[in-house]
Amino acid sequence: MATAPNVIIDPVTRIEGHLRIQAFAEPDGRGGGVIRRPGLCAATMVRGVERILRGRDPRDAWAFTQRICGVCTVVHGVTSVRAVEHAIGIKVPRNADYIRNMMIGAQYVHDHVMHFYHLHALDWVDVTSALQANPAATARLAKDNNPGFKADSGALPNAAYFQGVLNRLTSAAGDGTQLGLFGNGYWGHPAYHLTAEENLLLLSHYIEALAWARDVVKLHAVFGGKDPHPNLVVGGMPCTLSSNPGRVSEDAGGTSLNNAGFAVIRSAIARMQAFVDQVYLPDVLLLAKRYPEWAGYGATAGNFLCYGEFPEPTLVKTEFADGAGDYPAGYLFPRGVIWAGNRDRLATFDPALVTENVAHAWYRGSATGVHPSVGTTELNYTGPAAEGGSGYMLQERDKYSWIKSPRYNGQPMEVGPLAHILTMHARGTLPTDAVVRGYVRKYWTNPASAGGVGLAFAQLNSTLGRIFCRMLETKIIADQMTVWYQGYYKGRAGPYWNPKTFARLREPASWPKVVGVGFTEAPRGALGHWVTIDPGSGKIENYQCVVASQWNAGPRDAGAIEGPYERALVGLTLADVARPLEVLRTIHSFDPCIGCAVHIADPDGQPLVQVEVRHAARSGSLV
Repeated sequence: MATAPNVIIDPVTRIEGHLRIQAFAEPDGRGGGVIRRPGLCAATMVRGVERILRGRDPRDAWAFTQRICGVCTVVHGVTSVRAVEHAIGIKVPRNADYIRNMMIGAQYVHDHVMHFYHLHALDWVDVTSALQANPAATARLAKDNNPGFKADSGALPNAAYFQGVLNRLTSAAGDGTQLGLFGNGYWGHPAYHLTAEENLLLLSHYIEALAWARDVVKLHAVFGGKDPHPNLVVGGMPCTLSSNPGRVSEDAGGTSLNNAGFAVIRSAIARMQAFVDQVYLPDVLLLAKRYPEWAGYGATAGNFLCYGEFPEPTLVKTEFADGAGDYPAGYLFPRGVIWAGNRDRLATFDPALVTENVAHAWYRGSATGVHPSVGTTELNYTGPAAEGGSGYMLQERDKYSWIKSPRYNGQPMEVGPLAHILTMHARGTLPTDAVVRGYVRKYWTNPASAGGVGLAFAQLNSTLGRIFCRMLETKIIADQMTVWYQGYYKGRAGPYWNPKTFARLREPASWPKVVGVGFTEAPRGALGHWVTIDPGSGKIENYQCVVASQWNAGPRDAGAIEGPYERALVGLTLADVARPLEVLRTIHSFDPCIGCAVHIADPDGQPLVQVEVRHAARSGSLV
C-alpha cells in the first residue's frame, strides 16, 4: 500500500471556493490504480463570518450571511431570518412562506442546471472529441434526445445550428493547444465514453444554459429587488401589491409586485419547467445510460440527514413546537434521518443531536464535539509543515482543513439531493412522495428498453445516483413552482409581513436571552444557523453556521471516522493516476461549495484581492 498520497488535486476547480484532495491509489503497473482507503479533503481558505456578526443587530444578520457565498445567497438569508424569528417567536404570514418557497425553489432549479452543465458536465464530456462531430448526425440525435426543444434563438436546432456550435469550438481550439475556458481538461482520457455527436450536443446545451440562467433569476429580482443578495426581512417578506391600475412594463411603473412583475414570475417558471423537461432531464438520462458503471462508485456510509424544506403554507398548524420550527407533515422535503442499512425508514430528527468538532480542523474548540448553539469560531492554524522544501503534504493524524466536522448523534451524514430523494421515498405519505417513487421506477430501476437506466435502488448511493437525484429533485421543484405561485396569487391581497411583531422588532433590548435556530435545505443540503441574542443590548452574542458542504466535506473526527467526500473516494479505479478524472467526477457529484464553509482573508484579516468593476454602455451585445 502506498505510504504517501500519489493523487493530489490542488485546487479542485469548477467549484465554489478552494479545495485540496489527497488520495492513495495502489498502482496497477499500467499507469492506473485503485483507491483502497479514504483520502483527505482539505479546505484551504479560512472561515470567519460568525466573528463578523458578533455585536450586530440580529435583524440585519441576513444581509451579512447572504455574503457567505455568491451562489447560495437566498438560502443563507432565509435561514438567518428564520433563526431570528425562532428566537423571538415570530410566525410569518402564508404569503411570506409562498414567496420564500418560490425564491428558494428558483435557486434550486437555477443552481442544479448550472452545476450539471457548467461545473460537472466536462467530467463526462470530451471537448476535443466534439470537434470531430457530424453536425447533421448531431441534429438527428437532438431530435431523439431533446424533441421539441427550441434554442435561445427560438428555432429547433438543426445541422446549421450545430455547425455554428462546432465552428465556435473549432475557433477556440485553434491548433489544439488553446481551448479558452475549456483549457486544462483531461481531454482524450480513456474514461470518456460519449460519441463525438453526444459530446457536441451536450456542449451546445452548455451554451444554451447560459442564456436560460439569465432569465430565470429574474424571479429573485421581482420578489427581492435584486439578484444576487435579494432583500429579505425578519417577520415575512418586504413586498407589497402595486396600487397602479394603469399599464406597466417590466422596467417602469408601479412596484415590483405589479402586473408586469407577475408576468415575469410566470415566464421565469415556464422557462424553468421547459428547460428541465426538454433538456436537463433527457441529458442526465443520456449520460446515465452511457456511464452506468458509475452507479458502483462514490458511495458514502449510507447515513442521510434532511432538516426539511419547502413548508406547505396551508398545512402550518404549530410553530416551533420542536424548538426548531414545526410544519407537521408539511414539508416537500421531509425532516428526518436515514441510517445505513435501513433506507426504508425515516427516523425522527432531533436538533439537540447536532454537533461540530475540530479534531482535524484549524480551530480551537472541542475535539469530540459541541452543539452549534455554544460553538465558537476561533482560528488556530498549526500547519501543515512543508516537506523537502518543495511543497506540503496533509497528514491525517494532524489538523488539515479549515472546515469543521459536523456529526449527528456522533455519526457523519451525507446531505443534499440524494438525501432529499431518499427521505421523500422513505416517507411515502404525500402526493409528491408518490411522484418520487414513480420517477425512480420510471427512470432509474426500469431497464433501458423501457426508457430507464436499469439499476438497483440501492445504487442511488453513488456518484451517478447523486447526479440522478439532483435532476429528479429539480424536476419536482420546477413543477411545484406553479403550485406555489397559484397558492400565492390566489391570496396575494393578504399580508406579507406579520404586523403583530412590529413592537417586538422595534425593541430588541426587551428580548430575553434566547438562542434561535433557522433550518433550511440548501441546494447542496442541510443548512443551519444558530443565533444567541444578548438580553441587555439586543445584539448578537454568538452566531454559528453549519452548512451543507461542512457535512459533506468535513475532515475526520476524533475517532478517525472520515467525512462523506473522503469516504466516497474508496474503491475508485483510476485509468491514469497522473490524470485523476475519476476523483473529480465523484467530488463534483456533491457540488462542493467551499465558499459557504470557509471565507478567505490574509493573516491580518485583510482581503487578498481587490477587483475594479468598470461599467460601460452596451448596445445589444456583452462587452
